Amino acid sequence: MGLIYGFFGLIEDLTWGWALIPILVVFGLFITLMTGFVQFEFFGRMFRVLSSKNQSGDPNAISARQALLVSVGGRVGGGNIAGVAVAISLGGPGAVFWMWVIALVGMATSLVEASLAQLYKRPVGDGTFKGGPAGYILYGIGHQYRWLAVIYAVCLLLSFALGFNAFQGNTFAGAANDSLGVDRLWSAILLAVITGFIVYGGIRRIAKVADVIIPIMALSYIALALIIILINIPSLPGVLWMIVANAFGLQEAVGGGMGAAIAQGLRRGLFSNEAGLGSAPNVAATAHVRHPISQGITQSFSVFIDTIIICSCTAFIILLSPVYVPGAEIDGVVLTQQSLVGHLGDWAQYYLTFAILLFAFSSIIYNYYLGEVALGVMTNHPASLHVLRFAIVGIVFLGATAPGATAVFFFSDPMMGILALVNLIAIMMLFPVLLRILNDFRAQLKAGVERPVLDPGKFPDLDIDPSAWTDPQSAKPAAGGETEAPIAR
Repeated sequence: MGLIYGFFGLIEDLTWGWALIPILVVFGLFITLMTGFVQFEFFGRMFRVLSSKNQSGDPNAISARQALLVSVGGRVGGGNIAGVAVAISLGGPGAVFWMWVIALVGMATSLVEASLAQLYKRPVGDGTFKGGPAGYILYGIGHQYRWLAVIYAVCLLLSFALGFNAFQGNTFAGAANDSLGVDRLWSAILLAVITGFIVYGGIRRIAKVADVIIPIMALSYIALALIIILINIPSLPGVLWMIVANAFGLQEAVGGGMGAAIAQGLRRGLFSNEAGLGSAPNVAATAHVRHPISQGITQSFSVFIDTIIICSCTAFIILLSPVYVPGAEIDGVVLTQQSLVGHLGDWAQYYLTFAILLFAFSSIIYNYYLGEVALGVMTNHPASLHVLRFAIVGIVFLGATAPGATAVFFFSDPMMGILALVNLIAIMMLFPVLLRILNDFRAQLKAGVERPVLDPGKFPDLDIDPSAWTDPQSAKPAAGGETEAPIAR
């Protein structure tokens, strides 16, 4: 067993230990420069996805907004509450600044990977689509690299669908037990039943649930943070200065100074927004949109919501509170909880429990869908999907009832490291293709087309499925595309 632990420990050291974070940062900067700061160019268009005018007219399809909310539900989790607190405790207030920086860079990376997932998506045959990094490896790079797609799929299944779902079940049950005194067994039963009901409904039911719980989850947390900011408005300029000064070493809040702030901020930001890790593109591919770049812009917005908005809410809740003492190490959830209580009273700890439950549950259903996509790359046997669903429910139950059981999934982070490296290799190889469709999108906007449409006929050298590119409003093939019956590939 020690040999196995050592093997996965080595993988983690070679990925997250020293290589992967710098690679993700450098690659994000490269994409930002080569695309002409695309995340800022289309920043205003990001908010269009919230309008009902921009939703699909096909009732069976997954809309751009639903895909956005599912991905937000996956990105936003316990890390936005506990992880931010840990980053501030270990890196000082300056860690928040570097979280913002990596989010702005990650918005470009997310746009690229989501756009490629859309470009190479395949219709399932029931009005929905599937795609993601495995898809753009197979159809973009070529079937001779199927082995790379399989490695990606195995890592996705092991890390997100199995490992992280055990941790989310543990987070859910732990929060209910600590704040409400609910026995872990009852939390586990409730969570397993709800999880089973939703995952057996597939991506449509997941999207419908996300369309309800994610706005409640995000808006209520933002509203609470805004109330706290307004109550402490005279202290806000001082907190902002503290964040910037600590970020550049003008003030030292913790040992390590500026270096600790950068390291903690970048690490927490990357773990939280998942840009470049190859997970969110699987959800991005489900949306029925007119042009791949449209969903890329939407997923860029998802990173903005996760880090610039939600993580910042937690940061201001903590830094505006007298509970925070620079350099004092305290459990992340406890620091956020005590800060809320210090601002609003004892009732706030119960609200935080409710928020953690929603955050954990939204991540569970997101992680399940990633497992479903991964399984589809490895096998199409009908029974395999039922085995996966049963396994997910069981793992969530196990993680909730037995806190120590999560230690079994020690391989999750190393597998996610490999996942990210495979995804970055694929993106680098397909980056010229991304620039072509980005230029097509820009050309249509310049020509006065308010909502650009992908014409597969313009890209005959690419393995694009024309039946995936019908107009979401008319259900007719996009201009230049051939009429085909939806097929699963």
